[in-house]
Amino acid sequence: MHGGAEARQTERAGSAMRRMGGWAVWRLAGVMAILLTAQPPNRLTAQDTTRLVLPADTMRPGVRPMGAFWRSFLLPGWGQAVTGRKTTGAAFVAWEGVTAMMTLKAQQEANYFKSIHSQNLKLKRQEVQDWLVLWIFNHLFSGAEAYVSAHLQDFPTDLKVRAFPGGIGVSIPIHE
Repeated sequence: MHGGAEARQTERAGSAMRRMGGWAVWRLAGVMAILLTAQPPNRLTAQDTTRLVLPADTMRPGVRPMGAFWRSFLLPGWGQAVTGRKTTGAAFVAWEGVTAMMTLKAQQEANYFKSIHSQNLKLKRQEVQDWLVLWIFNHLFSGAEAYVSAHLQDFPTDLKVRAFPGGIGVSIPIHE
């Protein structure tokens, strides 16, 4: 008789976990949609830029390194996308999704373990922390990668490295 009550309690906790899981996924999807569609203004309307003259060597095409860093720090892959590295940006976005979903999944499982007073609650909480660390690391690494790629965006793309019998050789074409 006691085993049947435990099974019903386990089933109730499982259905509550499934309901909460759907809500968390929709909430995260909404936040991601807002972040992906938000765009900062591309110019400041209150400034008069008609009289601003910059020397030619300070005008760089593309995004600045700190701009790329902050974009990718806030939303991994955004800084890579604006510097023209779309495949790398897609990889950061995909890993962001994996770590976010696994963090939420592990947290829901930890909540379930807490509700049934499981012996494995401590291990599940450690798993939540592990996924959370990977999620945070993805933001930091994505920002650092975008910062470096923004610095290197004007580097010559036709750099060639070749192997020779005595070692390797590097050729960089110089255009006038």
